[in-house]
Amino acid sequence: MSQRIKNGNLQVSTELDTFLRNEVLPGLDIAPNKFWDSFEKLLMEFNERNKALLDKRLNIQNQIDEWHLARKGQPHNQMEYIDFLKAIGYLIEEGEDFEITTENVDEEIKTIAGAQLVVPVMNARFSLNAANARWGSLYDALYGTDMISEEGGAERSGPYNSIRGDKVIEFSKSFLDNSAPLVSGNYKDVTGFKIHNGMLEINLSDQSIGKLSDESQFIGFTGEADSPKSILLKNNNLHIEIQVDHEHSIGRDDAAGIKDVILESAVTTIQDLEDSVAAVDAEDKTLAYRNWLGLMKGDLKESFLKGEEMMTRSLKEDRYYSTKDGEAMSLPGRSVLLVRNVGHLMTNPAILDVEGEEIPEGIMDAMFTICIAKHDLLKKGKLSNSRTGSVYIVKPKMHGPDEVKFTCDLFTRVEQELGLDPLTVKIGIMDEERRTTVNLKECIRAAKDRIIFINTGFLDRTGDEIHTSMEAGPVVPKAQMKQQPWINAYEDWNVDIGLETGFNGRAQIGKGMWAMPDEMLGMYESKATHPEAGANCAWVPSPTAATLHAIHYHQVSVTQRQDNLKTRPRASLEDILTIPILDDPNSLTDDDIQAELDNNCQGILGYVVRWVDLGVGCSKVPDINNMGLMEDRATCRISSQHIANWLHHGLCSEELVLESMKKMAVVVDEQNANDPEYKNMSPDYDGIAFTAALDLALKGRSQPSGYTEPILHSKRLKYKS
Repeated sequence: MSQRIKNGNLQVSTELDTFLRNEVLPGLDIAPNKFWDSFEKLLMEFNERNKALLDKRLNIQNQIDEWHLARKGQPHNQMEYIDFLKAIGYLIEEGEDFEITTENVDEEIKTIAGAQLVVPVMNARFSLNAANARWGSLYDALYGTDMISEEGGAERSGPYNSIRGDKVIEFSKSFLDNSAPLVSGNYKDVTGFKIHNGMLEINLSDQSIGKLSDESQFIGFTGEADSPKSILLKNNNLHIEIQVDHEHSIGRDDAAGIKDVILESAVTTIQDLEDSVAAVDAEDKTLAYRNWLGLMKGDLKESFLKGEEMMTRSLKEDRYYSTKDGEAMSLPGRSVLLVRNVGHLMTNPAILDVEGEEIPEGIMDAMFTICIAKHDLLKKGKLSNSRTGSVYIVKPKMHGPDEVKFTCDLFTRVEQELGLDPLTVKIGIMDEERRTTVNLKECIRAAKDRIIFINTGFLDRTGDEIHTSMEAGPVVPKAQMKQQPWINAYEDWNVDIGLETGFNGRAQIGKGMWAMPDEMLGMYESKATHPEAGANCAWVPSPTAATLHAIHYHQVSVTQRQDNLKTRPRASLEDILTIPILDDPNSLTDDDIQAELDNNCQGILGYVVRWVDLGVGCSKVPDINNMGLMEDRATCRISSQHIANWLHHGLCSEELVLESMKKMAVVVDEQNANDPEYKNMSPDYDGIAFTAALDLALKGRSQPSGYTEPILHSKRLKYKS
């Protein structure tokens, strides 16, 4: 238990208070006593309101449960169901049409479509890697992944493989042919570049002088006009840098001296305080806030050992070029950073209120992350994040317009208390809870002067889908969930509502994560659907993935695609509210049920053991087939709710769940055998991590909205104590 200090009526962890006084507030026009007085005011204004919103969630869920129970054994009547949801205020009536009015938004969010990273801000090295992933080497991304086949002697292992390298170069030059085509010839025919009278001249192997089909794509260069070191191109608002060095080990074998092709990659990054971290107390929150502070001040550094060499990572500087006319120009060297606060549910022991109770963590996040971001607002351009004077906060797990309005009201009061201009703080709404989805237009209306982002989150959305309809019957196996009518309608609905409310050219419409970081070819082949669907951004698991996903935004103009999609009919609300219930539970064999149960148990255990024992909130976890998957609380929510649903409806028993958990604990132990920090769950099966996993399954039905946080936080705190 951490020591505490009194600040007014608040009892604050000394660690958090010392961090605030010594690191956060110096350089700001805010005295410590003023900060804590303001914080106490906010708690008095919003604490009870927060609790009332959570009570409303529970009340609505109880009514839905009762409705299904009263009709148990009867055929489901969809129109009667929709009328019922309207009657209880779950589905509210839409108001008149409107368009969002958010101002002072950076171009990376307004007009530049591209890949988006999400990274745990508790890990400074990961945070820096993501912030610096604005630019990425296409050569490296191709060479080091399965994007390039290893057939024909093109293996990845060992020293540099020229056969593989040639395939990388071939792919890259084909990419250039498609993204910045020449009037005649191809990039494989290029022997040199020169800037003459403000024009890009391209020497070709047939001794002719080529030029770009669209000469406006040439933006600038580095080096001398007669012998440039790099050529800067632009396509669909994204930059491409062709780097030239005839002395380089790659460039010396290239006719044009091209050593690499650099792509503008992760245009935006979400620094995460929520699902990808395990932050349960003052120690954890201070670490997370300290890293966010370093990012906002621009001085975050992290040293680590790579082989036998000590490396230090810091934020990259901006990139400097000459324009085609020889004038100086610069481009940002870093992603524009958003920060994801926690939702409304959880409390945190870092601060206790006048009654000695833990305060809502979401209120704490708002006050601290916005105060810290004031350092960025006061900077004079040195490693700045927002060049328009905005703070970008992504808010997850909100249920409906009332909860969005609560968040916006909270931001308004934080701005007032911290002396910020009105509407400085912008909001990104995670469309990942069912009541937000079906009321998305009204959620956006509640934030129309702040909103900069909506996105679909299939994982949490599925967890909420299962929990909301828990009493309706047993749900389909997880593998069938993506084929259900509700999911496609949900994905289209998010885009439709965003475009209907004026997001095109003003805000981001996002899509969810690719969860297999080692399967980059699979990502490349499937994630092209996201810009095609009208999404400005989509989540990727690594900087390398961001560079590869960036290719898709060169292939598709999202602006044009959104213009085309505006005219299509809106997705069906009736489809969105179609419950994914098994048509015939008896069609599942005992083997089918056991396989589903084993898969769910293995996924829960593999994630939870690292969360509870090691404090790792997001990591690449081997699945039951030993394929590495990015797991966070959202994936755990699906698996635990799925078991809870089948358990509740008698497809499996508690004994079968326990047996599967024990069997899968042995598998997870074996998968982690080479980790010196790992503690086996078997053969005792009585450790804190194992009991946490078991509780998530057996008690999943009673968890608020099916969330995993209450159990995980309590078990992690127990482990730490």
